[in-house]
Amino acid sequence: MVVYAEYAFLENFLLDALLLYLALKCARGRVRVWRIALAAAVGAGEALAFPVLGLPAWAAYLVKFLGGALIAVVAVSKGSKKTYIVTVAAFFLLTFALGGLLIAVYSFFGVEYAEGSGFLVERAPVGLVLGVGGLFTAGGAALCGRFYRYRNEKRGLFACTLTAGKRTVKWKGFADSGNLLTFRGEPVCVISAAAVFALFGAHPSEVGRMRVGTVNGETERPVFRCDSLTVGGRETQGAYLTPGTVERGEYQLILHTAFVEGNHETSETFERVAGKRTGKRKRRSLSLRK
Repeated sequence: MVVYAEYAFLENFLLDALLLYLALKCARGRVRVWRIALAAAVGAGEALAFPVLGLPAWAAYLVKFLGGALIAVVAVSKGSKKTYIVTVAAFFLLTFALGGLLIAVYSFFGVEYAEGSGFLVERAPVGLVLGVGGLFTAGGAALCGRFYRYRNEKRGLFACTLTAGKRTVKWKGFADSGNLLTFRGEPVCVISAAAVFALFGAHPSEVGRMRVGTVNGETERPVFRCDSLTVGGRETQGAYLTPGTVERGEYQLILHTAFVEGNHETSETFERVAGKRTGKRKRRSLSLRK
């Protein structure tokens, strides 16, 4: 089997780049193209040099492990210790997973390959290898994103009890840091129109109206007041509610953070904090103008 160094370098470079990108996504690290390119180039160079070293099996796997850890560390851009550790661990796990997937694909298509002490040499179309690697990365990134969104939502879910007159409902509330709505200086929660009917009946009494600005523009909405709102054992008398879009079926109420953290944030305080924390992830926000 003849191995062309330039093709081997390019193939390993691209695969390492895809795996490093996915590992950073798993670790929630900052993705910088030039760092990934540098780390992938180091990895591709290691892949070319490794087969000609002639190391015994134990030394070969040790060198392979240290080399993999090195390129994963190079790809991280000023992360915490946890980010480095998770990136290295994710890179190895993803490498093993992709290697197993490629071997399965080679066996299915009858592709010739040979295994060494810690490396794999194959005679496969570059498009097949990169296609499998690309699909693996895209699928992994999508699953990773869904996992973190699911975890964040689960962390932000609270058991809520609302009362209005003789009506009592038990719903799940989601604590959204982007909900900065206030009415008469008090925090406001968002519920769906159907939830308004379930809690207040067919003819709810408004206590006022407020203008709410979202990505779709400004709308004027009615404000209602329940007798009490209990969130995780903490009861608030006379909480304000306004109808809005509640997209998830897992919860029926979008809570203001004041009800779960005791921090009465407004749009002005949020803007001051956001100005000091540049580079952080943008929050999904709702703004209010009375």
